[in-house]
Amino acid sequence: MARALTPRDCHVLLTAIARQATGQSALATVNTSSFVSVGETVLATGMENTYNAVSLVLNRLIIASRPYTAKLAIMDADGDLFSDRMRKISYYAKDPMASGAFNTNLFTNQAQGFTSGQNPDGQGNAQSTKSMWEQNQAMPYEVNFAGSSVWDDCITMYEVQVQTAFRSEAEFARFVAGYLQEHANDIEQQREAFNRITLLNKIGMTYDMGVQMTGSVKNLTKEFNDFYGTTYTSAQLRSTYLKDFLAFMVATIKEDSDFMTDRSVQRHYAATKVIDGVSYSILRHTPRANQRLMLYSPLFRKAEALVLPEIFNPDFLNIDRQYEPITYWQSELSRAAVNVTPAYYDPTDGTQKQGANVSIPYVVGLLYDRDGMMTNWKLNSANSTPLEARKLYRNVWNHFQKSAINDPTENTILYIMDDISVSLNKSSTTITKGHTETLTAVTVPAGETVTWSSSNTAIATVTSGGVVTGVDTGTATITASITVGGNVYTDSCAVTIS
Repeated sequence: MARALTPRDCHVLLTAIARQATGQSALATVNTSSFVSVGETVLATGMENTYNAVSLVLNRLIIASRPYTAKLAIMDADGDLFSDRMRKISYYAKDPMASGAFNTNLFTNQAQGFTSGQNPDGQGNAQSTKSMWEQNQAMPYEVNFAGSSVWDDCITMYEVQVQTAFRSEAEFARFVAGYLQEHANDIEQQREAFNRITLLNKIGMTYDMGVQMTGSVKNLTKEFNDFYGTTYTSAQLRSTYLKDFLAFMVATIKEDSDFMTDRSVQRHYAATKVIDGVSYSILRHTPRANQRLMLYSPLFRKAEALVLPEIFNPDFLNIDRQYEPITYWQSELSRAAVNVTPAYYDPTDGTQKQGANVSIPYVVGLLYDRDGMMTNWKLNSANSTPLEARKLYRNVWNHFQKSAINDPTENTILYIMDDISVSLNKSSTTITKGHTETLTAVTVPAGETVTWSSSNTAIATVTSGGVVTGVDTGTATITASITVGGNVYTDSCAVTIS
């Protein structure tokens, strides 16, 4: 059931509206008598001013409230101001509406000679957005359904509806509840979608910049196998050896949380540059209070009863303030996977570029500095149209501003599980001096660039195509390596030259 507005709630809201409409900070609503008096004062300022004041106050409430509790809120730069108001009736999500306040890649809204309409070209195609008179009524549906909001949000309010709202606390409560419940779900869903896009770009960018961000990508499958000298697959670690793997995962995260408090060039893009022969780098450290952790929820639930208390205690991370479980990263159809083409920071010229496609089958989590990934969402302005004299309504256009930060120069550690490998066709071979043999390498994923090297080029050399030549008698190790997400994977062949 939805929580109803109390008379006291109504008094607080009307006081805020009155102060917004009149500029008089002394106005206050404390009882029914003063409610009616203050309401008349607001209406006396004119209907357009009343609309604007109502819109600003209530839309600030929408921005702060959570009728649909948006996930990924750990990324929000702003905090909550009010509790949520919900009801059983939901509203269909509406498609995003193009902003009419700027010239964009979709529409030219500001040009010499253009009117407030769509300004069709010679072929009758609209060049601009529709005018402010476009009605946008709600579309109710009696199930719990949440949609998404837009940059520009339009609310149609009818004159009698607003005038009636100031007659009593009960009428005002119904008006406010309808206003909030009609639009809050869409706006909150848009907030979550924007945060998820920002998160996915952070994951993709970190993976794409793995070579520049040393230590920022950890393949836990590789880390586990390297530590214990095993060759388990990711699937085996999440099933047969789950308990051992979870203990290792928790120990790794706990250790990394410690390491992030050290000031160093690790775990972020250090932007190293050389001036007059001297190398300079950006050093970062992240106090525990500034650390944030997201973990894939299905894996988290399995670990919760076993080993997670080792992470979440007052000495390390606060589970209520610094942690958020992720039920899916990108798609509910493939919850653990991420497949994105991120925007990333190009170290060569300092500009934003489109990165390479990043495909990760299983993302475990992200430990990061809060300053490295933030989103900000706010109501920029609310503007009402004049009264439509025949139909007696006004449109209120709300202009929202949202921004995001993905800063690679702040500490970040991306935890993944992936069966990445390079495998040679032989583990040992014998070649006659002066003869050659070609080694072949198979990479997972396929198509990765293989780098070849010899431990002793006086004994054996190897080309970029894996052709080994016996130079002199003795032994040497030929190594094939690939670099994926900043991590190096190798396989070797012992070569004897006879």
